[in-house]
Amino acid sequence: MKQLLIMGFLLFTVQQTMAQDKIKWYSFEEVIQLSQETPKMILVDVYTDWCGWCKKMDKETFTDKAVIAYVNENFYAVKLNAEDKKTKFTFRGKEYSEENMARAMQVRSYPNFVIMDAAMENITQLPGYREASPFVSALTSLLENFNH
Repeated sequence: MKQLLIMGFLLFTVQQTMAQDKIKWYSFEEVIQLSQETPKMILVDVYTDWCGWCKKMDKETFTDKAVIAYVNENFYAVKLNAEDKKTKFTFRGKEYSEENMARAMQVRSYPNFVIMDAAMENITQLPGYREASPFVSALTSLLENFNH
């Protein structure tokens, strides 16, 4: 019994540690709700399934511990598939598919990172693949400029 309890605790600890080793991605709907409850900047990763650079971001940049920590601390992160016509949500009284939202955000290349303020207004875009350190630097600079 004692060994089972210890194993359960260790499994729980490993799961908690692993959970913090990833960016917490939310749906657009979740972020609409979260930003009303606890305002925070929003990072929207606009991607497509065929985009090689998007996959490289997922595999290399978004697994970097500094990126994970910075994004989780400072943003609500959203993945938005620019070609998904099926996933729908309501934003400001209008229904959007992920594809329509990407178009409304005027995203024309992938990967592209749309930064929104806590009121869910578009601030800027950071287009293109970015390695971990330059990505954190760009986000840091953007937050510093926005908060002044």
